[in-house]
Amino acid sequence: MRSQRVIAILVFAIPAAALLTPTNGSACTNILVTKGASADGSTMITYACDGRFHPRLENRPAADHEPGSVHEIRTWSGELRGTIPQVAHTHAVVGLMNEHQLAISETTTTGREELENPDGLIHYWTLMELALERATTAREAIDVMTSLVAEHGYRSTAESFSIADPNEVWLMEMIGTGPGGSGAVWVAMRIPDGFISAYANAPRIRQFPLDDPTNCLYSDNVISFAVERGFYHPESGEPFDFAAAYDVPTPQSRRYTATRVWSIFRRAAPSLALDPAFHRGDPEAEPYPLWIEPEHKLTVADVMALMRDHYEGTDYDMTSGVDAGPFGTPNRWRPMTWTVDGVEHTWERPISTQQTGFSFVSQSRSWLPDAVGGVFWYGLDDTSTSVYVPLYAGITRVPESYTVGSLDEFSWDSAWWVFNFVANIANLKYSYMIEDIRAVQGELEGRFLAMQPVIEKAAVELAGTDPELMRAFLTQYSVGQAEEVVRRWKALGEHLLTKYNDGYVAGEGEGSVERGYPESWLREVVRARPDRFRLEQREIPEDALPY
Repeated sequence: MRSQRVIAILVFAIPAAALLTPTNGSACTNILVTKGASADGSTMITYACDGRFHPRLENRPAADHEPGSVHEIRTWSGELRGTIPQVAHTHAVVGLMNEHQLAISETTTTGREELENPDGLIHYWTLMELALERATTAREAIDVMTSLVAEHGYRSTAESFSIADPNEVWLMEMIGTGPGGSGAVWVAMRIPDGFISAYANAPRIRQFPLDDPTNCLYSDNVISFAVERGFYHPESGEPFDFAAAYDVPTPQSRRYTATRVWSIFRRAAPSLALDPAFHRGDPEAEPYPLWIEPEHKLTVADVMALMRDHYEGTDYDMTSGVDAGPFGTPNRWRPMTWTVDGVEHTWERPISTQQTGFSFVSQSRSWLPDAVGGVFWYGLDDTSTSVYVPLYAGITRVPESYTVGSLDEFSWDSAWWVFNFVANIANLKYSYMIEDIRAVQGELEGRFLAMQPVIEKAAVELAGTDPELMRAFLTQYSVGQAEEVVRRWKALGEHLLTKYNDGYVAGEGEGSVERGYPESWLREVVRARPDRFRLEQREIPEDALPY
């Protein structure tokens, strides 16, 4: 049968290409974890897809296609841009993981904007979709993606892709060849086992081996094109540096991107004591390593925690200072940059941000059947106030509330709006409410992680006798848990609005209690307006008293 064209793996309300750049306040953060760096031998990658949009989760079943079938390439508005030949068989996909435990995420790095090719056919999101439908391993995915852009052209600005299967984790960086050009320029490197890497809107691959195809792949033009365009001069004697050739960083972009990488690394390996000078824009500072060895092997819960980072406990802690307001909110409203008295300033850009549409932590495990071994831990809205729900690679449908909704209209039927409601309510009294949120978040995610061995043992037993019943079992579990989370989160939002109503805090059995502003913030108020709120006690002459 000929398949229906799906515009994107996760349907967005507006074009992602317009969202995922630092200039308009959107971006993405990826963490890559190899088997030897994880506590249980999983490979993991993450994705925080940030931007102002309402995501809708998709599940696409596997399909066979007639000879001569085509895959339609459409714009976000539905306009047909072109077609490519369809393959005989496409794999089932849940979100950004397919039935073979292959997972893909991205971060837009933009790079040299003059290399965007408006005549190219395939955007980065289409590459991700096609790779998941056509590949079973990370290496196959790289081949699918690079072959497609070589034949049909690459339309996006620079992208970095995180690609994981149950055995390997790769990162690939790609950029176009400019208007009228053909193909793309790219390099892909396998993360060494036992190490982790991280990406956040800036190219990270610098020098790479030219003679190690087991661990490094690249386009034939990766160096020659840079020489041709004057981005690299071999006569300098300097080794070729991909990031230096294809990106032009600024102090603002360095702070916006590298601070996130630094924070992931400083939490995974504190003893490295990586210098903040690089992410503060010092042109003489050494770039951060492409990968590091974590000081302890990371669990799924550890990786989820890294995705909720606001630089807590550092000089850049977004929950402290006058800019965090009286109740320590880590959120900063856009625009990112602002000017006072002719001086330009910028807010910090954390890993966890209110602009996140959806995020995930993928878990791929080589020792389990694919349907059981792959888990797509999926969360909506801000990572710090969301819940990651386990969606197994073998499920045949996804929770309804994760598939509906619009940015233009609030609806309790939309899981995204439910999570967004709680996140926005929390800004009223963040330092108080986040504790309530974390309690429910920890309970739910803790239960999922505790139940994981039990659920998977039952699923593996079913796989040996009745694979279809196994898929039904995993589907019922995944969908049921996700919908229960939405019900709990709606109740949590209503509880927060009641408990923290009109600035009071409702106590248990003691009615509403006044909980004013913290002294640290009151001191800032007095410092800014020393006389405005002063309550002076003046002496009244005795003969002026009314008695």
